[in-house]
Amino acid sequence: QVQFVESGGGLVQPGGSLRLSCAASGSIFSIQTMGWYRQAPGNQRELVALISRTGITNYADSVKGRFTISRDNAKNTVYLQMNSLKPEDTAVYYCNQRVIDATGPNTYWGQGTQVTVSS
Repeated sequence: QVQFVESGGGLVQPGGSLRLSCAASGSIFSIQTMGWYRQAPGNQRELVALISRTGITNYADSVKGRFTISRDNAKNTVYLQMNSLKPEDTAVYYCNQRVIDATGPNTYWGQGTQVTVSS
């Protein structure tokens, strides 16, 4: 019913930049909170950034000042601009969107995209 397409992951050197995007499709009445999470090998999935419908943002301490989350409501898309990337940012990044659809409020996850920061 509701599907996400993530893109933008890849291999980048320390200090480099990358922009992730996640576009939702399907029968969506509205998208509430959007977010990005990441999971490194051996670690639990952790919150990276959130953005509310009205544009209020929240970031993990480890990415503050380096990452920026934004959204385009007309395109049902959330972005994560990642600057000054560090090796410790290496992880699979997952898009998360809380939406209102025909069945009510639901949370959906993207398939994940690999981000590798290495010299």
